[in-house]
Amino acid sequence: MSLSALAPFTRVESRTDNAIAPDTQGMNFYLADQSLRDLLDIYLPADLGAHLAPHLERLGGLAANELDALARLADRHPPELHPRDRFGRDIQHIEFHPAYHELERYAFGEFGLHAMSHRPDVLGWNRPYPMVAKHAFTFLFNQAEFGLGCPINVTDSAAYLIRRFGRAGLKKRFLDRMLTQDMARHWQGAQFMTEKEGGSDVGAATTVARQVDGSWQLWGEKWFCSNANADVMTLLARPEGAPAGSAGLGLFVMPRLLDDGSPNRYRIVRLKDKLGTRSMASGEIVLEGAEAWPLGELDRGFAQMMEMVNHSRLSNGVKSAALMRRAVHDAGTVLHARHVFGRPLDQMPLARRQMLKLLLPSEQALSMWLFTADALDRAEGGPGRRRVDPAVADVLRLATPVLKFRATRDARKVTADAMEMRGGCGYVEDFVNPRLVRDAHLGSIWEGTSNIVALDAIQRAVGRKRCSGAFVAHLHTCLDEAITVPVSLRDECRQLLDRAVAVAERAAAEPERESQIREATGLLYHAASAALMTWEGGRIHALRGDARRLLLARLVIDHHLSPRDPLDPLDPNRDAAITGALLDPMPVPMTKALELQ
Repeated sequence: MSLSALAPFTRVESRTDNAIAPDTQGMNFYLADQSLRDLLDIYLPADLGAHLAPHLERLGGLAANELDALARLADRHPPELHPRDRFGRDIQHIEFHPAYHELERYAFGEFGLHAMSHRPDVLGWNRPYPMVAKHAFTFLFNQAEFGLGCPINVTDSAAYLIRRFGRAGLKKRFLDRMLTQDMARHWQGAQFMTEKEGGSDVGAATTVARQVDGSWQLWGEKWFCSNANADVMTLLARPEGAPAGSAGLGLFVMPRLLDDGSPNRYRIVRLKDKLGTRSMASGEIVLEGAEAWPLGELDRGFAQMMEMVNHSRLSNGVKSAALMRRAVHDAGTVLHARHVFGRPLDQMPLARRQMLKLLLPSEQALSMWLFTADALDRAEGGPGRRRVDPAVADVLRLATPVLKFRATRDARKVTADAMEMRGGCGYVEDFVNPRLVRDAHLGSIWEGTSNIVALDAIQRAVGRKRCSGAFVAHLHTCLDEAITVPVSLRDECRQLLDRAVAVAERAAAEPERESQIREATGLLYHAASAALMTWEGGRIHALRGDARRLLLARLVIDHHLSPRDPLDPLDPNRDAAITGALLDPMPVPMTKALELQ
C-alpha cells in the first residue's frame, strides 16, 4: 500500500500545465478514504467486508470519474415536463438528459442500491445487506451524484412500507418490479407527503380518500413531490369521516399507471425550479380521483409512515456526509497541488488549519452515520443479526435525529469552505464546488427542518421516550471496550457524555428552555462523536497501528465541548503538531497521539 493511501484523503499530483489546481478526476474515492475502510473493518464481518471490497473499489473509481462527469451533465440539463404526447393526448411525461438515465443504470441496474437491504443476490451476496454495508455504497455514490440519491432512497423506502404493511396481493403486484435490477422492468418509488397546508405539520394535510364502489380514490394536492415520475407512490390521505390531525391519516400506495396501461387520475402541474438536486424531477401533483390501495390499518397511517423515518433520516445523514467527503477530497487536491507566493500551499499554516477544519466535521459525520446504521441493524434484527435487540431501539431513536440535525448543517459549511479553498475557480460551475453547496442546503430541510428535528430529538426522544439513558449507556460500553486507550481520556469522554445528556434532559423537562433545544442536540452529537472516535482509535490502532482518531476526538473536545477564552489563543506549537499528524499520510503511533492530548 502506498503511503498516500494511509492518509484521510489521497494526494493527487497536478495534471495541468498551468497554475490551476487539479480536481479529483483520476482518484478513487474508496481507495483514497482510509477512514472509511478502517471503520468498515470494525463494523462488518470479515467475510462480508472481503466480498464488498472489490465492488466498493469499483464504485469509488466510477464516482470520481465516469459518474462525476454524468452528474455534471445531468445537473446542467434538468428534466423537462411535457404535459401532452406528440398526438395531443393528455399523457404526461418527463424528459431527462441521457446522462441521468445512465446514472440510473449504474445505481439501480449494476449496483442495485435500492434493493440491497431487501433481497439477496445483489452483487453476488446470498443475503440482504446490513445497513452499514448498504450505506457504504450510498456514501460513495453520492460523492458523485446527489440528485439521484433521492430516487434511490424513496424507492427503497416505498418498498419497505409495502413489504412491512402491504397485503400479499400488493406485495406481489409491486415488490418484484420495484426491487429488480432489470432496467426494462424496474419501477421506481416515491413518497408524496408535503402539502401547502402541512409541511412539517403533517397532521394539517387535506388530501381526502373516498371509497367508491369498493375502490379508494384520492383527491387533493401534494405540494413537493420528489421523483415525480415514479411508478409507485406511497402517500398519506384522510379517509372521509376520519378525525382531524395526524391520527386521522391513512397510508396508501398509488401506481402511476392503471392495470390497462392508462395513466392514473393525477396530474403533474409543474416541476420545481430548485436550488439544488437539479438532475432529479420534483413536482406539484394534483390528485383527481387517483386509484390507490390502503397499506396497513387506515387509522395508523401516520404511525406506519413514521416507522420509515429512521431509515430516511439515516440516509439523509449519510448523503450529507458524502457531500462533506467530496468537498474534503476536492480541497485536498488543491492543498497538495497548488503553489502560491513561491511556496506549496500545503506548507502554509492557515491553509493547513483550514484543511483540518474541513476534515474534522467530515470525520465526525462518518463515525456517526456508521454508528447509527449499526444501531438500526441491531434494533431491527438486520441481516447477520441473530435476534432483534430491543435495548438498541432507544439508541437508534435518538441517534437518527441527532445525526440528521448536525451532519446536514455541517455539510453546508464544509462545502462552502471547500469552495473557498479552491478560490475563484470554486465559484465557477466548471468545478464541483457550486453543485456541492447547492445540494448541501437540502439536507437540513428534507425529512424535517433543523428546528423540527431538534424538537424530535430532545422533546420526544429524550423527553417522552426516555431514550437518553440507553444512548449514553451504549456509548459508555464502547469506551469500556477501548482498553488500550488511557483511562483518563475515556473518563473525560464519559463525563462529557453525561453532561451533554443532562443538558438535553433539562431542555426536555423545562418548557422555558425550548430555545436551547438546538444547542442541546448539537452537544449530544459532539459528545457522541468524541466517544466513538476514542473507541475507534483504539480499535484501529490494534488493527494497523494508527491512533489518529484519538487526535480527532481531542479536537472535538477542545473546539466543541470545552470552554475557551477567545482572547487566550491555544498553544500554536501543539496545534501545529496535531495538524501535522492528521494531515501526514503516516500512521500516528499511540505514544504520539497521547503526547498531543
